[in-house]
Amino acid sequence: MHIETKYHGTVTVTNEQCLQFNNGIPSFEEEKTFALLPFGEEATPFYILQSTNEPGLAFVVMTPFTFFPDYEAKLSDQTVEDLAIADPAEVQLLVILTLKDTLQASTANLRGPIVVNTRTREAKQIALTETDYHTRHPLEAAQPAGQKGE
Repeated sequence: MHIETKYHGTVTVTNEQCLQFNNGIPSFEEEKTFALLPFGEEATPFYILQSTNEPGLAFVVMTPFTFFPDYEAKLSDQTVEDLAIADPAEVQLLVILTLKDTLQASTANLRGPIVVNTRTREAKQIALTETDYHTRHPLEAAQPAGQKGE
């Protein structure tokens, strides 16, 4: 299918690139289908989560483990049931970024990860309650995996 995007113009997406949010994303409950697109032409840990219906609605997301290798998100029984997760290997976690002028000034919402069942392509943003994570966790405090500080 062809969709209009916020960052890449018109693109063709496959069903395998689409994620189904049965309840939408908080504040965007009417938007149910999003395409997970590469951030750019070169491989990066970042993606664009683009609404398939609303060209202006897109989020920059990443896997949290790139900058936060010890990140953990305990899934409730309800989330496991809602997403029909049968095996922990089916789970992919993404976090929404708020981009600033520099990557170091940007933040990640570690308290509200997006949980994806990679088998069914169903997804849900959850709110972690018993955690020290923040909705605006600075990336500057983290080092990308594989890089050591001075």
